[in-house]
Amino acid sequence: MNLNDPLGDMLTRIRNAQMRGKSSVVSPSSKLRRWVLDVLKDEGYIRGYSEKQFTGTMAELEIELKYHEGRPVIQDIQRVSKPGRRVYSSVKTMPVVQNGLGISILSTPKGVMSDSAARENNVGGEVLCRIF
Repeated sequence: MNLNDPLGDMLTRIRNAQMRGKSSVVSPSSKLRRWVLDVLKDEGYIRGYSEKQFTGTMAELEIELKYHEGRPVIQDIQRVSKPGRRVYSSVKTMPVVQNGLGISILSTPKGVMSDSAARENNVGGEVLCRIF
């Protein structure tokens, strides 16, 4: 299966699984997906993830979703920068998500990080997604 937007596919799988109340979701593995999941785990939006390698096939990521009092921790997850339209932001123009209650995940020259970490490192980059 050839995907044009693998990160968007993973975010949609997470969104759909949380709407159905699933405890985990499976997605194909890639470096970018693992980096984004590392940020989600560090910020407390997911419990964690594990990579499973099957013989002769591509590795898969099993993402453990997080709930608080029966409601998903991730209320809204949106892809910002898409393959047809890349969105970049400098440190000065970096968007604040829900008055600081949410985060943006950025791909910077120093790696994939949240918007608060990017401000601390004084670096801008491509805004991958927005999470609340």
